[in-house]
Amino acid sequence: MKPRVVAVIQGRMSSSRLPGKILVDIAGQPMLQRVFIRTSRAATLTQTVFATTNDASDDPVAEYCDFSGIPFMRGSQFDVLDRYYQAAMKFKADVVVRVTADCPVIDPVLIDDAVNALRGRYEGMPDPLEDLNRPLLPDELIFAADFVCNRLPPPWHRTYPIGLDVEVCTFEALKKAWKEAKEPQQREHAMPYFYEGVDLEQINRKLEYGISLRGFRIALLHHTTDFGDHRWTVDTPEDLEFMRQVYAHFDGRDDFTWKEVLDLVHDRPELMKINAGVRHKTLKDIDNRALE
Repeated sequence: MKPRVVAVIQGRMSSSRLPGKILVDIAGQPMLQRVFIRTSRAATLTQTVFATTNDASDDPVAEYCDFSGIPFMRGSQFDVLDRYYQAAMKFKADVVVRVTADCPVIDPVLIDDAVNALRGRYEGMPDPLEDLNRPLLPDELIFAADFVCNRLPPPWHRTYPIGLDVEVCTFEALKKAWKEAKEPQQREHAMPYFYEGVDLEQINRKLEYGISLRGFRIALLHHTTDFGDHRWTVDTPEDLEFMRQVYAHFDGRDDFTWKEVLDLVHDRPELMKINAGVRHKTLKDIDNRALE
C-alpha cells in the first residue's frame, strides 16, 4: 500500500522580526506561493497544503490561499504541534512533511530524499520489512523510521544551508507526540519531542540514525560537503534582500535547484554578506505571547 504523503507548509503573518513576510513579493509572487510551488514539485508527495492560524492577522493568508486554489487549514497560533496534527487529520495523511513558509528556495529533491529515507529507500537505512517475519497486510504501512530530517538544532551539526530544512514523520508518531508533549518549546517548534536527547550513530557520510529517549527511530540526513553556515531563509529585511537578489539572478523563475543557488553564491560571494550578520533562531526562542 502506498502511503498518503502530505506536505504541510506552516506560516503566519505575525513574524516577530519581519511581520507579514509570508506575503511579501519575491520577483512578482508572494513568498508563500514560491514555497508552495517548489514544495509541490516533490515526486513523493500526494498533496501540498498550507497551515496558518485562526488569528485575524492571518485572514489575508486564508484569502490568498482560497483565491489561489491552495488547500489550507487554520489552527492554533502558538501550538504549532497541534496545528500540524489537525492538518494531518483533515488531509488524511499517513506521512507528514513539515516545511516552513519562509524558505523560498526549498528543494523538492531534498523532500524526496527525506520521504524515501522514512520508507527505507535511502542508502544505509534499515529495511522496514526485514524483521517483520510475516506477510504484510493489504492496508498495512511499514516505515524504516518515525522521524527523518536534514537538520537538527545544536548540539547536533547541520550540513545543508539554513532554509532547506525538511522534517518528515509518520502520522502515528505525530499523534503520539501531540498527546504527550507538554513543554512550550515542544509545542511551538512542532517536532522537538521526537528527537530530544537522541544519540545518533553515523551510518555513512550522508546518514546518522538512532533511537530517541522516547523510543522514536530518528534519521538525520547530511550532505557530503558542509554548507551549514549558509543562510537561505527569510526572517529579516536582510534575508529578504538576499532572496530577492537570488530570484532576480534567475529572472523570477522558481525551477532552479539548491545547487544552482550554491553556485551563484560561490560565484558572487558578496551576496552572502547581505545577511551574514543575522542571528539564527534556536529552540530557546519562544514567542512570549504563547505564555500569556
